[in-house]
Amino acid sequence: MKQQLKKDTHVSKVIVITSGKGGVGKTTSSAAIGAALAKRGHKTVVIDFDVGLRNLDMIMGCERRVVYDFINVIQGDAKLKQALIRDKRVDTLHVLPTSQTRDKDALTQEGVEAVLNELREEFDYIICDSPAGIERGAHMAMYFADEAIVVTNPEVSSVRDSDRVLGLLSSKTHRATQDGAEPIKAQVLITRYDKARIDKGEMMNVDDVLEILAVPLLGIVPESPAVLKASNVGVPVVLDDPSAAGQAYEDAVGRLLGEEIEIKVDGERRPGLLRRLFGRTA
Repeated sequence: MKQQLKKDTHVSKVIVITSGKGGVGKTTSSAAIGAALAKRGHKTVVIDFDVGLRNLDMIMGCERRVVYDFINVIQGDAKLKQALIRDKRVDTLHVLPTSQTRDKDALTQEGVEAVLNELREEFDYIICDSPAGIERGAHMAMYFADEAIVVTNPEVSSVRDSDRVLGLLSSKTHRATQDGAEPIKAQVLITRYDKARIDKGEMMNVDDVLEILAVPLLGIVPESPAVLKASNVGVPVVLDDPSAAGQAYEDAVGRLLGEEIEIKVDGERRPGLLRRLFGRTA
């Protein structure tokens, strides 16, 4: 008989970091959001769903410590505690890496559900780092989510793909198939924001992005060399040297936790915009 998600043995939340288009910063955002939650004392695990590529462990700086992975656990070759890697900088932060040698068919709905059930008993936040696209890996990453952070660049193709993902979140997930279940709470995180390119008409402005996606704005992460630097040395940007991008992720996590933190666009407050955004429902 199909296993059902456990209820409130431990209060935890599964959050998928997703988008349709590759290269928008999902894994960077997963690492930063996971690390920022852990810095605040929340026991957090970040799971890599990108089977075959596996970049999360590199960005988190733990690739040399991978012995067992997510697929090993699903297939019964290892216990979950054998595959979990504790971060050396923040002891409330863990990583569950995935396999570079298997394909996405190794992710089964029953296997993912069983792992999430076990993680729910121990962790406050379970961050699912989704692969690009809308195929099996991405579907498995979002299927059991309680909340979603849709990462998009302010570009037409990225926003269009994100809009499609929002449709999948509302129709092809566990919550969507359960009568009376609350829908997945979705918010958008705009990354690689570059005012100069927006002023030249090379990128969309924030108002236009949100008009299309029609979900609340979680934050705006500016284009910054600090993100690339942090990724290259295997450190989530919120744990590296102070930067505008790191602060943007910290602020986004504060909002995720319910704190009232102003969002600034182009360095200025946009109160009319923000009232409109936060008044929307996911």
